[in-house]
Amino acid sequence: MSARFPSDGPPMRLSLGGPSARALRAQLPPLAQRTVTAITAEVPSYSGTLTGQMREKIENAVQIALGTFLNVMERPESTDPSIPLTPALEAAYALGSGEARSGRSMDALLAAYRVGARVAWREMSTTTVDGGLPAATVAEFAGLMFAYIDELSAASVAGHADELASVGRARRRNLERLTQLLLAGEAEEALRRRAERADWPVPHTLTAVLLPRSGVRPALTRLDPSTLDGTEDLPGVDPAAELAVLLVPDAHAARRVQLLRLLRGQRAVVGPARPWHRAAASYQRAVRALSLDGTRPDPAEPVDTERHLTELLLGHDPEGLADLRAEVLAPLAALPPATAYRLAETLRCWLLRQGRRDQVAADLFVHPQTVRYRMGQLRELYGDRLDDPDLVLDLTVALAFLPPPQRDEEPSDGTE
Repeated sequence: MSARFPSDGPPMRLSLGGPSARALRAQLPPLAQRTVTAITAEVPSYSGTLTGQMREKIENAVQIALGTFLNVMERPESTDPSIPLTPALEAAYALGSGEARSGRSMDALLAAYRVGARVAWREMSTTTVDGGLPAATVAEFAGLMFAYIDELSAASVAGHADELASVGRARRRNLERLTQLLLAGEAEEALRRRAERADWPVPHTLTAVLLPRSGVRPALTRLDPSTLDGTEDLPGVDPAAELAVLLVPDAHAARRVQLLRLLRGQRAVVGPARPWHRAAASYQRAVRALSLDGTRPDPAEPVDTERHLTELLLGHDPEGLADLRAEVLAPLAALPPATAYRLAETLRCWLLRQGRRDQVAADLFVHPQTVRYRMGQLRELYGDRLDDPDLVLDLTVALAFLPPPQRDEEPSDGTE
């Protein structure tokens, strides 16, 4: 038996006698069994997994691989030794791909190859030495066999890496689709199916975080690895704003404080925690908070929408709020704008302070007598209606966030 291997290196010639070749072939079945036994004993990832039909399959693969090696060595020196290798390399590639799908790491796969190479060489070298081959021939035999196993392991590594890349791309597409469906408020059943396809662990809650796209990567390094992110086609967000959304798992209760702390330094708006399949509600609130005065993102602190619920509620229907304000402030409409503003401001503080004159004066930086005078004016304008609970409620809502006057509308009303 003679062979040259590998095909892409300098020629390596080896001649084995017929008895040695036959002895090596006869040894393949028990050698495959001992190889698999050694792998399961020495590589933790394979311990307890190579049993039954799986073990038989792997033993058969070992026999075929080593048999292919012997077939290469039997070919004439003038032929291309890479031709019979193709099926073995394809099988090794498929093995690597399958191991990736099974969840075993590339390190585990390479460890299995190292153990297999050691066991195979120990057994086959014993056969060649017992067959009376010269030491030089045995050494060349070792070089050929290890070069062959190196090619097999390289093919398996390629299969493993390609499978992970393919799975990673598919999973990323599924995660992106899941994010879009969550933001669109899709039904829970459809969301759960998509989560399963994406191999995404379903949390109890999701919290939406809006932030600049440039901040996504730094934020993701500090957040839960299962955090979903989206940067394209965000509902209700102007694309020119270049914003992204993060959907953070289980950032509710005490963990919300930690989330806000992790987002410091980001121009972020943080929605409320909601059941995971209702993440759209958290996202929609964060989007609404973008447009409210006084809650715009600050580089130092993220905006916590939980601290701006009244503003968000009142800002949900700005035209309705404007209509309510115009209706309840109608008695002030005939006054000069600056005077009307000062009386409205005084009335607001009066309602919030429950009529405590000194506290109202302190809030407005005026004398208590000024407060008394202004409230006298308001009593004249509203009469007994200021004692009507319904009007008090409407006034409290309408004046909760009183717009400031224009700069050219600030002359004194003569009461300070």
